[in-house]
Amino acid sequence: MTEVTQRSARRTTADTEPMVLAFDVVVTAVQDLSSTFRRITFGGTCLAAFGVAGDTLDLRIKIVIPAAGRECPDIAGMMRRGDSANWYQLWLGMEAEERGSMRTYTVRESRCGGPQPEIDVDFVMHLDADGRGGPASEWAAAARPGDRVCVIGPNSAAAQCATAGAYGGIEWSPGLAQHVLLAGDETAVPAISAILEALPADIGGHAFLEVPGEQDIQDIRTRSSVAVTWLVRGRRGHGELLESAVRDAVRVPGWVSLSGPEPVAGGREPEDVDIDGSILWETPQRLEAAIVRSTVNPGRLPGSQPFYAWIAGEAAVVRGLRRYLVRDVGVDRKQVAFMGYWRKGRAELS
Repeated sequence: MTEVTQRSARRTTADTEPMVLAFDVVVTAVQDLSSTFRRITFGGTCLAAFGVAGDTLDLRIKIVIPAAGRECPDIAGMMRRGDSANWYQLWLGMEAEERGSMRTYTVRESRCGGPQPEIDVDFVMHLDADGRGGPASEWAAAARPGDRVCVIGPNSAAAQCATAGAYGGIEWSPGLAQHVLLAGDETAVPAISAILEALPADIGGHAFLEVPGEQDIQDIRTRSSVAVTWLVRGRRGHGELLESAVRDAVRVPGWVSLSGPEPVAGGREPEDVDIDGSILWETPQRLEAAIVRSTVNPGRLPGSQPFYAWIAGEAAVVRGLRRYLVRDVGVDRKQVAFMGYWRKGRAELS
């Protein structure tokens, strides 16, 4: 087989593999970063097939938490037995006490290229005074080395194939922007931290991270000139400090959305999102498909402007910042990723 034929064979193999795989992993380490953050390291030889092209950035994965006293469902088997695109429906079809729970998390760090592949996931411990919370928080609080779960994430062979397209678990996409804004609460800290660590030196801007207490402040290293500000919430309302910081950093008029020298006094009112009934998730990638039908700067492509913002956290807070940036400041919606990671008082929709 010639070298060209070998490359073609590898490319064809990658193209036919599913973009997403199920990884049966084991807990190898548990570290309490603070009372809010617990870092759990997952390992397993199967993780040698986990990954994306380049940095993980805000890479999302699904973690299947087994029900109490049960083993984790065989998601990998579901993918093998049928169309890999139907695994979620197969999982939903299981009895509730058998299937466990599924939650979305960010990969804080991936070390899957070595002899002992591992990934780190930082869990936010949403627990009350009695130690009760959602299934993921309760599982993480009791997690010990040797515990097993299933991680659903990108297949490195398919995700890194040039013809396979981008893996959908990464939203960070600044394009040509050299001035960025990152803002989020504690649930967004792992993603913002990973993004900052990957930014090049020629990127500037602001990063605001709102956390419950001073003990939650982490050391983040970045080559960029982005100014990192930790906002300690204390007894203040959730998102109060974050909203104030964003408003101070990005002021009216909306110079950040300009293509010319004159400031924009405001923008179009964004469509309202019922955050109690649906997920607030608006990103440049999702808007790109609707550019032809768009009436908001329809001629501009995502990533073509000098400013880019990434906003994530509690849905009501994100919705308020979305309204401010789009309506009041006039930021082009195709330059902002708005993501409601969770909704106060409601369990996550799997």
